[in-house]
Amino acid sequence: MRARLKDVAERAGVSIKTVSNVVNGHPHVSAVTRARVEAAIAELSYRPNLSARNLRSGRSGVVALAVPDLDNPYFAELATHVISAADRRGWTVLVDQTQGDPGKERLVVGGIRSHLIDGLLFSPLALTHRDLAGREDHTPMVLLGERVGRRAPYDHVGIDNVAAARAATLHLAERGRRRIAALGAQRAPSAATARLRLKGYRQALAACGLAADPSLIAHAPAWHRTGGAEAMAALLGPDAPDAVFCFNDALALGALRTLLSRGYRVPEDVMVMGFDDIEDGRFATPSLSTVSPGKALIAESAVSLLADRLAGATGEPREVRVPHRLTPRGSSPYGEFP
Repeated sequence: MRARLKDVAERAGVSIKTVSNVVNGHPHVSAVTRARVEAAIAELSYRPNLSARNLRSGRSGVVALAVPDLDNPYFAELATHVISAADRRGWTVLVDQTQGDPGKERLVVGGIRSHLIDGLLFSPLALTHRDLAGREDHTPMVLLGERVGRRAPYDHVGIDNVAAARAATLHLAERGRRRIAALGAQRAPSAATARLRLKGYRQALAACGLAADPSLIAHAPAWHRTGGAEAMAALLGPDAPDAVFCFNDALALGALRTLLSRGYRVPEDVMVMGFDDIEDGRFATPSLSTVSPGKALIAESAVSLLADRLAGATGEPREVRVPHRLTPRGSSPYGEFP
């Protein structure tokens, strides 16, 4: 027979209300009482009746995450962290891929699916802050990424892309590199993140007294391995760079492949720095240096902001900046190199 809330309360020696507070994650329960209730839950294999709880609350217990591209490992790993953070709150996550298509993004924010979800985490690529300012649907929404950022009237979670790119480029310069390339520049209006990382790259060069050579800036319309491999091939020649800062790890893995296939030694001849700290980079040969943007903390912060709005929080949109971390590995290690 399935255990009930009452059974857990009797086993733990507490009230039904206390068990409910523990199950729903309310903070005002002592650590000792919480541990006793959690032990009783485990012993009885108690599972909350989510259907009944959602019926009482008028909510579905489902939130949505909409990202541009699940083929991009960054978004795939971010989705995993969002699902984990939501699961700790008893939520289910619907994951949607927009491919940066304006029509799909308007569908996401327009409320057509709002009867299915309680809230939305959205990383826009095509829509602007003006598009979102006129949104009529009232489903709570938290924004991710830099396309819109703080200009839209919604909570936003992001990182300081300029500072992170500056730190990555400075790391290469501090290793004695003087012809540092930037790989991943984009001209599209939606390429806000690329522009911010290019800005940080240029700031670092200026800080080191290095000239910004336009021939060392490689464009990549899509931030995938193929784009990185092709852009790296275009950089090679008599005036090849001695280091390359790639605007994400997928580009860096492609660049690494081209360098090794052309007989360049990494890091001796060319150092490589990526961005995103995806799992594949740790298993590359050599292992990929990168900037870790704190994906787990981005996910937890976004889910927490959404939970606050669902709980009735009002007020001005909130901005959360998650700290980044430089992670040197085999492709640009600390130490002396010729």
